[in-house]
Amino acid sequence: MARPMHMESGRHRLCRWLLLLGAAVLPIVLFLVLPARAQDTRSLASEMIGQWELATAGRDKTCVITLKNEPAPQGMKLELEKGCAASLPFTKAIVAWSVKGLDIVRLQDARGESVIDVTEVESGIFEGLRSGEGVYLLQNLAAARELSKSTDQLIGDWAMVRGNGTAICTLTLTNTEVSPETFAVFLKPRCDATVAAFAPKTWRIERGEIQLISPKGEVWRFEADDHAQWRRVPDSADPLIMMRQ
Repeated sequence: MARPMHMESGRHRLCRWLLLLGAAVLPIVLFLVLPARAQDTRSLASEMIGQWELATAGRDKTCVITLKNEPAPQGMKLELEKGCAASLPFTKAIVAWSVKGLDIVRLQDARGESVIDVTEVESGIFEGLRSGEGVYLLQNLAAARELSKSTDQLIGDWAMVRGNGTAICTLTLTNTEVSPETFAVFLKPRCDATVAAFAPKTWRIERGEIQLISPKGEVWRFEADDHAQWRRVPDSADPLIMMRQ
């Protein structure tokens, strides 16, 4: 059944009105959004000026990079601390830095190509991946060094207990360095079978966690809670807690 002509013309008028409205609104939206994006980019760039530690996920290999507020070809100037190339060979190619998009910090080569891109995963901590190599972290140098100092406060004997308060093991965190930022840990006799089987040999502080590491490379992670003790994560119905002795 054919529709009356006045219905068709009314629909056409509505479509034209919507198209005109869209054409009028789009420039306004772009006007509002694009300056905000530019402002976010400038804000991130200004926050990045200063000294940063580029490191492997375990912080066993590190490099100090100073990001500068001075223009360079394809980006901004930076300075790598002596020894970076020996610690992290890929840093030999890094000659400048820039901010891409809203939240990507790019460490780049002379052509402006990415050597590694990092994005913020926690306040002041950026993470990036190099194919075939693994994850790298870029962290404010002062914060990274403060975290390293905090290991001294954790040296000593700890009890490992269940959520019901039952002690199942005692262990000693030492400051005997096995590799950079990784230290020896010793279990005392008569530990629970679960802990004895895991048999941690080293420990470290990473991203604010105590990490116990087995000879096989398995990792138990503990986060500080509100009761000045460290709880294994992810949490479970039968939590495992480390308490200072």
